[in-house]
Amino acid sequence: MPESKSSPSSPKSPLNSRTRPWPLLPLLLPAILLPVVAAIVVYQLDSFDAAPMPLHELSVPFEPPLLHNDHMLQGAEFLGAGKLPGPEDFAYDSRSQVIYTGTVDGWIKLVWVNDSGSDTVVEDWVNTGGRPLGLTLGLNQEVIVADAYKGLLKISRDGAIEVLADEAEAMKFKLTDGVDVAKDGTVYFTDASYKYNLHEFFQDIMEGRPRGRLIRFDPISKRANVLLTDLYFANGIAVSPHQDCVIFCETPMRRCRKYYIEGHKKGHVEKFIDNLPGMPDNIKYDGDGHYWIALPTGNTMFWDIAMRYPMVRKAAAMVDRWIGWIGRIKSEKNGGMLVVDINGKPVAHYRDVELTMVTSGFKLKNHLYIGSFIHPYIIRVDLDQHPARHSQ
Repeated sequence: MPESKSSPSSPKSPLNSRTRPWPLLPLLLPAILLPVVAAIVVYQLDSFDAAPMPLHELSVPFEPPLLHNDHMLQGAEFLGAGKLPGPEDFAYDSRSQVIYTGTVDGWIKLVWVNDSGSDTVVEDWVNTGGRPLGLTLGLNQEVIVADAYKGLLKISRDGAIEVLADEAEAMKFKLTDGVDVAKDGTVYFTDASYKYNLHEFFQDIMEGRPRGRLIRFDPISKRANVLLTDLYFANGIAVSPHQDCVIFCETPMRRCRKYYIEGHKKGHVEKFIDNLPGMPDNIKYDGDGHYWIALPTGNTMFWDIAMRYPMVRKAAAMVDRWIGWIGRIKSEKNGGMLVVDINGKPVAHYRDVELTMVTSGFKLKNHLYIGSFIHPYIIRVDLDQHPARHSQ
């Protein structure tokens, strides 16, 4: 059979069909590299200097208590919703049955609670003009306030504000934080940082330098003197029931320590509890042999990495200046309360994966009341109906 004259078109030569690989690469490369180079330059030029942390003190794993409630928001009530913007801490007056709490707008609020959460009554009482953080009652039922911006305040029952101290040993307070009062009227409180204010607290934690102080205010001499320096973001504080020591929390170090104020150990510091499952905020004694430690968030991979590597903390601090703490809280979960006995042994852990920025908590009868730096309500949990239980 004769060969056809019209054969199918021959395929193009490989040499002709070969196209230039990644033809847009020369154009895209500058667009890709420029932001990276710019970020490196900005990072290098930024003056923020994160310091190495004492990792040997954070290396031991936490031994969880036998009792826990991992879903504490189930069945929880939200008291005073919309009327309590950021109820950071509490002071309870058993005589009048009122809860005092400080909010982000500077008000000290009065809160009356009943069996039904919907019957909660909230009233404005006194505005400090700052940001009240730690609260406690004085010997005469006056309210003692650690105000982040105003210092250590005393508010009389008729609402008169007196500044007890705003500096100690010629150094102004920058972030007055936790406070408690001993039975002799002495006030013990913390200045979380002498460099950064409340708005900048994340910068202090990321920098990793101990700039906190433990301070005592003598109601007789009217003077404040520094008991301890070089503390890592000194936060909550509680006088022991035996009045021989104060327990204070150091947030980034995930620990609470004892400072002895009486006895042969006076002036000595020792461990109370460390390697906590989160960074501690306030600590409250419940009058029944237990301390309740607020944990704003549980430990996360980010915090573990950040504590190890100063460069990560520097980058986080730089980003924080752009997005602020509002941008962080979405990733901070598993907040709650850790209950420890009088010797610092964990007894129970209340937490929830959806709970964040827990700053304080106290037990009143069969209820746990929980405060927060950001949420517009008080969380109440019935401990009889929702107790911490043994693991199954």
